[in-house]
Amino acid sequence: MNNVFKGGDLEIRDKYSFDITPIENEADWQLLVNSLLSHAEKFISYVKEMSDEQLHGPFIVEKYGTYLRNIEGVIEHSYYHLGQMVIIRKMIVSQGDK
Repeated sequence: MNNVFKGGDLEIRDKYSFDITPIENEADWQLLVNSLLSHAEKFISYVKEMSDEQLHGPFIVEKYGTYLRNIEGVIEHSYYHLGQMVIIRKMIVSQGDK
């Protein structure tokens, strides 16, 4: 969505869902984490600067709903992934207890 906030195209596609550079060491992991945090900070900055009129305006095209609906969707989707990470972590920790 950050690209859209900058005035660019919506580039999100399901076919890109698993396109990620393999994580082979701690440095790769830190690069991924830092990239995620950087994108999140930019997302927050864009949202903070939006007016109420922009938030309630159409996102790209009307069929996608409003900016607010899509912003809330990104936040909710992030909660979903956080929950998945918590479950995986619990599974890993419980395997170590055996």
